[in-house]
Amino acid sequence: MFDCFETYISAYGEFTKEELKYMRSLATVKKIRRRQLLLKEGEVCRHKIFVAKGMLRSYRLKDDGTEYILRFSPENTWIIVHDSYNNQIPSRYNIDALEDTDAILWSREAFEEMMTAIPLIRVFSDKVKDSSIDASVERIMMNISYTVEEMYENFITSFPEVFRRVPLHMVASYLGVSRETLTRVRQARLRQQKD
Repeated sequence: MFDCFETYISAYGEFTKEELKYMRSLATVKKIRRRQLLLKEGEVCRHKIFVAKGMLRSYRLKDDGTEYILRFSPENTWIIVHDSYNNQIPSRYNIDALEDTDAILWSREAFEEMMTAIPLIRVFSDKVKDSSIDASVERIMMNISYTVEEMYENFITSFPEVFRRVPLHMVASYLGVSRETLTRVRQARLRQQKD
């Protein structure tokens, strides 16, 4: 499982075998069953999580049980609840597995130790944070300025692998629209493709 991470991280810079071995020594490998909670609302997010295989999601539940999906994390992506992790406060979000998942976790202390020992990890971490911020800003812009049709098209184009692996009601939750609305948009798109 750690081989996946080594391949992924090596695309960001040249790490020695000793550095990779050190990263592995600080990591915890975890197999997560489909539907298993990894972080529950009210708990403190104590780990940065890399998805080696499978898919995780972060989401929030309203009092009426409605889910609001913040993020899907398939292979070769990270997932974390930033405010909980950075400030060590209770999370307002949940993280669970949409598929059986192999994940690699680093505690906050272990990741800090790794960034101190391997400066290139700090550079890498900053790039990941910047990318996450850019994606969040883009998503906010999409939500305030795109039509439902444009949001749906953007999701399919941006996340084709996720789109094939999650049910339509989860795509609707991620986009912030009702399943019925998204079903109408999807059907109209399919009719348009046939013409």
